[in-house]
Amino acid sequence: MTIDLHCHTNVSDNSFSIEEVLHIAKRNHVDHLAITDHDTTIGLHQAMNLGKSKDLDIIPGIEISAYDFLRDRRAHILGLYIKPGHPALEELCQPLREARQNASQEMVEKLIQAGYEIEWDEVSKLAEAGTGVFKQHIMHVLIKKGYTNSIYGDLYKKIFSRGEPKGVAFVPIRYLEAIDAIQAIREAGGVPVLAHPGQFDNFPAVPDWVRAGLEGIEVHHPLNNEQAEKKAQDLAGKYHLIQTGGSDFHGFYTDTGSVPGSRITEPAWFEAVKLRRDLVRVTEWGS
Repeated sequence: MTIDLHCHTNVSDNSFSIEEVLHIAKRNHVDHLAITDHDTTIGLHQAMNLGKSKDLDIIPGIEISAYDFLRDRRAHILGLYIKPGHPALEELCQPLREARQNASQEMVEKLIQAGYEIEWDEVSKLAEAGTGVFKQHIMHVLIKKGYTNSIYGDLYKKIFSRGEPKGVAFVPIRYLEAIDAIQAIREAGGVPVLAHPGQFDNFPAVPDWVRAGLEGIEVHHPLNNEQAEKKAQDLAGKYHLIQTGGSDFHGFYTDTGSVPGSRITEPAWFEAVKLRRDLVRVTEWGS
């Protein structure tokens, strides 16, 4: 049994459509796949219906772009088995989606002013099937124009750098408080899981987030090295967190080479996820 609990579609920042992602997953013998698009549940019903026709179990999910304001670092929170369209998620995420779209348009304007041959219409066309433009869409156009040959290379760092000096197209976005993301996922009946903790070094925040309702931590992920996996497993044991794994597939918009099924959740972990799902729903919904 192959279980991938972290995967995207072009509803957010994957280059492939829902149908294409499911086709790739099926080809790779994935049995259970969580669709966890960034800050939205749009497309989940379509994915679940398509999954049934392909004999592929689609787990409704989300990945919330959050922030640890106490420690001044980003954090991504997965929600597994959430209720698509739940008001708690929409109220939290819709303003962020709008802010991202406005920021992306401003980024393109900055690039034009800096002399890059790029237009908003050609960028937004790449994102027309989704909820808005991501930096990956901007980079895709720059690749087409011959400015670079990769999404996350030197040019990406040059134009989007958050450090000093800031990138020529850097536009700040205020992400969501991680604790708010955890609580919204729980309200939606989902299981909150800390995604790829090694990427942003979110390990110090785990005790606080467990108290806020965090239920799991992602162990198997392309950006978790051996040391990060060990830290995640140690924290899972200490705080009784479930462990998960997933490919974090983004199609062309990735630099890890990961595909559905390349990073997996162990079957025993998956059973634990389903148990936590039932416990969360009893706690949040009282049924």
